[in-house]
Amino acid sequence: MLGELGRLECSLRVRHPQVRDRLWDRVGHGLIPPRIDLACAAGHAQTDSIQFPKPERNRVSITIPADLLPADGRFGSGPSKVRKAQVDALAGVWQTYLGTSHRQKTVKSQVGRLRQGLRELFSLPEGYEVVLGNGGSTAFWDVATFSLIRDRAQFLSFGEFGAKFASCAKKAPHLGAPDVRVADPGGAPAFEVTAGMDAYCSPHNETSTGVAVTPRRVAADSALTIIDATSAAGGLAVDASEFDVYYFAPQKSFGSDGGLWFALMSPAALARVSEIKESGRWIPDFLDLQTAVENSVQDQTYNTPALATIFLMAEQVDWFNAQGGLSWCADRTSESSGLLYSWAEASAVATPFVTDPALRSGVVATIDIDDAIDATQICAALRANGIVDTEPYRKLGRNQLRIAVFPAVEPDDVRKLIGSIDYVITQLA
Repeated sequence: MLGELGRLECSLRVRHPQVRDRLWDRVGHGLIPPRIDLACAAGHAQTDSIQFPKPERNRVSITIPADLLPADGRFGSGPSKVRKAQVDALAGVWQTYLGTSHRQKTVKSQVGRLRQGLRELFSLPEGYEVVLGNGGSTAFWDVATFSLIRDRAQFLSFGEFGAKFASCAKKAPHLGAPDVRVADPGGAPAFEVTAGMDAYCSPHNETSTGVAVTPRRVAADSALTIIDATSAAGGLAVDASEFDVYYFAPQKSFGSDGGLWFALMSPAALARVSEIKESGRWIPDFLDLQTAVENSVQDQTYNTPALATIFLMAEQVDWFNAQGGLSWCADRTSESSGLLYSWAEASAVATPFVTDPALRSGVVATIDIDDAIDATQICAALRANGIVDTEPYRKLGRNQLRIAVFPAVEPDDVRKLIGSIDYVITQLA
């Protein structure tokens, strides 16, 4: 291990400045120490320590004028901004709600409140159910492979979540080979009705790339349309008649914490779950969607949920509905993202990453920065001034800003953010 560290330092200094910079970022976040003492390191004769050099880019110090700063500097793609009113409401029930049994009325009433709020928010047709369970959207991929896909499914892959869902199906030993339609980052493929497919699966919005599509039911007999709405739900418009399953998590538009999944399910999807369960397929108890359905209609979960997460999300959903529902949410995110795209289109150094306006996300804007300016310096300067989580998706590898504008984000704060970015760019030029 020590030898590996020794070789790592040499490589970073000579050949890999970008990796070195990323390591220093980890130093700055306290994930690794800036100096590592060694008893003996291969390639480091008579050297008893390694010290990661601080990159020049981190020495840039920019103070953004106070009048340019947003009132709230949280623009992360998840976890996302949590409103103070949500936390205040939770604090008000800390002694009567937190730390109590999830099988009793106190907690079940909050689950029921949340389920009813989601039913109202998405204008669910008769027969649809709001189902929830532990594990987040990533767990729901496995839930779907066990309880929703009968044999083969077609997947649209145009970002990280779509690709990972398809990968789960590909690895499932009880399923046939999936049909995966792939688009390059910044684009999106389309479904094609294909014989033998019993499910069609697509993200609504890809947080990694800032691409969004409009969910449309696939006209195929008995096939389910399954939509990953992890970062879309609550922020983008959707017609419930266009999907059989619309699943998501609390930490994006809903301003809560992760660890739970929610699925809006049609009668056809509920019937598919029962059919597969009755077929005798082995399903792990934790991933059994039939069990989740049976518990959800009783306003509870199979195992203990995060109570604070449920309450914070219920507060957010009630707020959405009080403001005007999903149409209000979608209009608000459209206004905020539109400000960013218009700014980028008019800028000499910024460009919307997604070139097709019809595919640009209304909740996560990805903005390319001219290579003459290091976007990591922009993000670092913003963070130093209290504007956080504007970094791009780590695997995309672009000189880019990624800015989330979920409904909790004030459009006026987006306007301030743009002014702050322009100021930083001017200082870096």
